[in-house]
Amino acid sequence: MADHARRRRNIARLFAPLALLACGAAVAVVVVTFTNEQGDDDSQERTTTQAGERTTPGRDAQRRPARRFYRVKLNDTLGLIAEKTGVPVERLQELNPELDPQNLVVGQRVKLRE
Repeated sequence: MADHARRRRNIARLFAPLALLACGAAVAVVVVTFTNEQGDDDSQERTTTQAGERTTPGRDAQRRPARRFYRVKLNDTLGLIAEKTGVPVERLQELNPELDPQNLVVGQRVKLRE
Protein backbone atom coordinates (compact mmCIF):
# COMPACT_ATOMS: atom_id res chain seq x y z
CA MET A 1 0.00 0.00 0.00
CA ALA A 2 2.86 2.36 0.80
CA ASP A 3 4.40 1.46 -2.56
CA HIS A 4 1.19 2.56 -4.32
CA ALA A 5 1.18 5.93 -2.50
CA ARG A 6 4.83 6.50 -3.35
CA ARG A 7 4.16 5.79 -7.03
CA ARG A 8 1.31 8.32 -7.06
CA ARG A 9 3.60 10.96 -5.48
CA ASN A 10 6.27 10.30 -8.12
CA ILE A 11 3.74 10.76 -10.91
CA ALA A 12 2.54 14.00 -9.33
CA ARG A 13 6.11 15.25 -9.10
CA LEU A 14 6.51 14.57 -12.81
CA PHE A 15 3.29 16.25 -13.92
CA ALA A 16 3.49 19.34 -11.69
CA PRO A 17 6.33 21.00 -13.66
CA LEU A 18 4.66 20.02 -16.93
CA ALA A 19 1.41 21.63 -15.81
CA LEU A 20 3.31 24.77 -14.79
CA LEU A 21 4.97 24.96 -18.21
CA ALA A 22 1.62 24.46 -19.97
CA CYS A 23 0.04 27.29 -17.94
CA GLY A 24 2.99 29.57 -18.68
CA ALA A 25 2.71 28.83 -22.40
CA ALA A 26 -1.03 29.54 -22.35
CA VAL A 27 -0.46 32.88 -20.61
CA ALA A 28 2.23 33.79 -23.14
CA VAL A 29 -0.11 33.03 -26.05
CA VAL A 30 -2.86 35.18 -24.54
CA VAL A 31 -0.47 38.09 -23.92
CA VAL A 32 0.98 37.96 -27.43
CA THR A 33 -2.46 37.74 -29.01
CA PHE A 34 -3.79 40.62 -26.90
CA THR A 35 -0.72 42.74 -27.65
CA ASN A 36 -1.06 42.15 -31.40
CA GLU A 37 -4.73 43.13 -31.33
CA GLN A 38 -4.08 46.21 -29.22
CA GLY A 39 -0.88 47.29 -31.02
CA ASP A 40 -0.42 50.85 -32.24
CA ASP A 41 -1.63 51.84 -35.66
CA ASP A 42 1.99 52.73 -36.40
CA SER A 43 2.66 49.03 -36.90
CA GLN A 44 0.23 49.09 -39.83
CA GLU A 45 1.64 52.23 -41.42
CA ARG A 46 4.39 50.48 -43.32
CA THR A 47 3.36 48.19 -46.12
CA THR A 48 5.23 45.82 -48.37
CA THR A 49 4.84 46.02 -52.12
CA GLN A 50 4.69 42.95 -54.34
CA ALA A 51 8.40 43.32 -55.06
CA GLY A 52 9.06 43.20 -51.31
CA GLU A 53 10.10 46.84 -50.93
CA ARG A 54 9.10 48.61 -47.74
CA THR A 55 7.13 51.78 -48.30
CA THR A 56 5.83 54.55 -46.10
CA PRO A 57 2.23 55.77 -46.00
CA GLY A 58 3.01 59.03 -47.82
CA ARG A 59 3.94 57.28 -51.04
CA ASP A 60 1.26 54.59 -50.87
CA ALA A 61 -1.60 56.73 -49.56
CA GLN A 62 -3.23 57.02 -52.99
CA ARG A 63 -3.32 53.24 -53.53
CA ARG A 64 -4.53 52.16 -50.11
CA PRO A 65 -8.25 52.68 -49.42
CA ALA A 66 -9.06 54.68 -46.29
CA ARG A 67 -10.34 52.69 -43.32
CA ARG A 68 -14.03 52.95 -42.54
CA PHE A 69 -13.75 52.21 -38.82
CA TYR A 70 -11.30 52.68 -35.99
CA ARG A 71 -11.25 50.34 -33.01
CA VAL A 72 -10.81 52.20 -29.69
CA LYS A 73 -7.67 51.32 -27.76
CA LEU A 74 -6.78 51.86 -24.11
CA ASN A 75 -6.49 55.57 -23.16
CA ASP A 76 -7.86 56.77 -26.53
CA THR A 77 -9.72 60.07 -26.72
CA LEU A 78 -11.50 61.61 -29.68
CA GLY A 79 -8.55 63.98 -30.06
CA LEU A 80 -6.06 61.09 -30.23
CA ILE A 81 -8.29 59.20 -32.66
CA ALA A 82 -8.52 62.32 -34.83
CA GLU A 83 -4.70 62.64 -34.82
CA LYS A 84 -4.15 58.97 -35.65
CA THR A 85 -6.72 58.83 -38.44
CA GLY A 86 -6.60 62.35 -39.86
CA VAL A 87 -10.36 62.78 -39.38
CA PRO A 88 -11.30 65.97 -37.48
CA VAL A 89 -13.04 65.58 -34.09
CA GLU A 90 -16.13 67.41 -35.38
CA ARG A 91 -16.44 64.95 -38.27
CA LEU A 92 -16.07 61.99 -35.88
CA GLN A 93 -18.91 63.40 -33.79
CA GLU A 94 -21.10 63.91 -36.90
CA LEU A 95 -20.52 60.34 -38.06
CA ASN A 96 -21.03 58.87 -34.57
CA PRO A 97 -23.90 60.75 -32.87
CA GLU A 98 -24.37 57.93 -30.34
CA LEU A 99 -20.72 58.15 -29.28
CA ASP A 100 -20.06 59.52 -25.79
CA PRO A 101 -16.63 61.23 -26.01
CA GLN A 102 -16.23 61.01 -22.23
CA ASN A 103 -16.89 57.27 -22.10
CA LEU A 104 -15.01 55.51 -24.91
CA VAL A 105 -14.83 51.75 -24.43
CA VAL A 106 -11.84 49.65 -25.50
CA GLY A 107 -12.82 47.67 -28.59
CA GLN A 108 -15.62 50.07 -29.54
CA ARG A 109 -15.84 50.86 -33.26
CA VAL A 110 -15.76 54.48 -34.37
CA LYS A 111 -16.94 55.27 -37.88
CA LEU A 112 -14.37 57.30 -39.84
CA ARG A 113 -16.24 57.83 -43.10
CA GLU A 114 -19.57 57.04 -44.66
